[in-house]
Amino acid sequence: MTEPGTLDKKTFHKFAQLIYEKCGITLGEKKEALVQARVGKRMRALGLTDFEAYFQQVEKDDSGEEVTALLDAISTNVTHFFREPRHFELLGQLVKEWEAKGQTRFRVWCAASSTGEEPYSLAITLNEHLSDARDAKILATDISTRVLEKARQGVYEERHMESVPRTYQTKYFRKELHAEPVRYRVDPSLQKMVTFGRVNLSTPPFPLKGPLDVVFCRNVMIYFDNKVRSRLLDNFFSLLRPKGYLMVGHAESLSGMLSQFKSVEPSVYIKP
Repeated sequence: MTEPGTLDKKTFHKFAQLIYEKCGITLGEKKEALVQARVGKRMRALGLTDFEAYFQQVEKDDSGEEVTALLDAISTNVTHFFREPRHFELLGQLVKEWEAKGQTRFRVWCAASSTGEEPYSLAITLNEHLSDARDAKILATDISTRVLEKARQGVYEERHMESVPRTYQTKYFRKELHAEPVRYRVDPSLQKMVTFGRVNLSTPPFPLKGPLDVVFCRNVMIYFDNKVRSRLLDNFFSLLRPKGYLMVGHAESLSGMLSQFKSVEPSVYIKP
């Protein structure tokens, strides 16, 4: 197989501009090697060796399929079950309190679902803290069709289960017999709670119906500039009900951008 050539600066900037326009991800000069590696992998799959020729192919593709493939290649999907556990603890407390006050309908948006670990962690949390989770629904979205397909399947290798408490493994997962490597499948009761769909967070407004109780949008806004972040936060605000919550990644600095929201604790905000 012929390897792709070198990505020159001019073509890198073309890719960076296109990626920003299509999904809001900002790629600075330090990301040149990352773009070369990930785009190069896609080019190998297509049998292409010239970065400029591939860029032209993406631009001329009216179906949008190759743009989607490019964004799939660029997207970073680092996740695991119950990542940043404080958010799940707080969600459990909140829904318990809301149910005690008579609330029966619960709606959560997991805005960057990746391969599904986060929305299934949300589903487990709702199940564990509600006495009746029949009308508890999670919308899980991502820009990458590749990771959404994996999330829908709900099958995880043993190494991905390390952060899932043993009691939850027994209750909410089924070990697949004779699978090598060992795999666990999410119980259908959890899968019924989650609806997966493709959403580009850089192009609001979104095809969602509010009001939402909680929005999880964690570890994705670090890839956006302030213009895209501001637009996104405005849309979260409009979709949340009064006293609804927004949870962002612990590493994300949004100071000065959340004037409409009130801070509850680090990385947790409420709509007044």
